[in-house]
Amino acid sequence: MRQRRHGGSQPHEEAHGIDLAPMLDFVLNLLIFFIIIAVFVKESGLIVQRPTGEPPPPNADKSIAIQVLQNGEVWVDGRVVDPEAVRANVERLHAVNTKAGVLIIADPKAPTGLLVTVIDQTHLAGVYNVTFASGD
Repeated sequence: MRQRRHGGSQPHEEAHGIDLAPMLDFVLNLLIFFIIIAVFVKESGLIVQRPTGEPPPPNADKSIAIQVLQNGEVWVDGRVVDPEAVRANVERLHAVNTKAGVLIIADPKAPTGLLVTVIDQTHLAGVYNVTFASGD
């Protein structure tokens, strides 16, 4: 006697191919995860404000004026100084008026490295209130 299979007279058909449903669920979960995480990521950066063509602020007479010219000269208090001597001059002028800030008037074509040196020298002198203007 022959035995019959349960479920009908047709032979059992096997499914061929890959079931993509679990993979799609996984990809959807990853997508949701990255969207949620992207909201919390904050990129840090440095905001640089280049000198503009605006006139100096009204409190400029109280400030220690430093001019950086296109030819590389640095003027502090109406006289030419070495860029490395800016610190001593700023310390001297800041001792007279402790509330005074520094106003750096830079020519737009002045060497950037020189401008950075002057800013570093003012910070080494203990003055962090630095304002920029362009000397057009």
